[in-house]
Amino acid sequence: MCGMFVYKYPHWVGVVVHPDGGRYYFDGAKDLFKYLFAPGRYVRGRKSVKGTAVFVTDYYSVKLIPGRRAWYVIGSDVLGPMGRELIPFKKRADALAFLKDHKGKKVLKFEEVTPCVIKWLDR
Repeated sequence: MCGMFVYKYPHWVGVVVHPDGGRYYFDGAKDLFKYLFAPGRYVRGRKSVKGTAVFVTDYYSVKLIPGRRAWYVIGSDVLGPMGRELIPFKKRADALAFLKDHKGKKVLKFEEVTPCVIKWLDR
């Protein structure tokens, strides 16, 4: 999406796997969500993300977790490879602790992340 090499940022990786086997890797959850909101803008012929598997890297364990069940902190003092970022967590308790420790603004569920949230992060 942005031209950065994902392998340089293993602690931030996000992955989308399409039912047809197509895999796309991202240098953070923010770019992953941009793709989910408009796949055709980034990959010719991709019109839908229906049925995709989504994975993000848990901030504390640095392991891939199911992105649709993750908790995301926005507005913290921790920056990702592309600046302000959605910080993913497997456990809500971890997200809340991080929110407090790193001056975060809010904890969101997957379905609460909207294009407006992404635009706010990119400001």
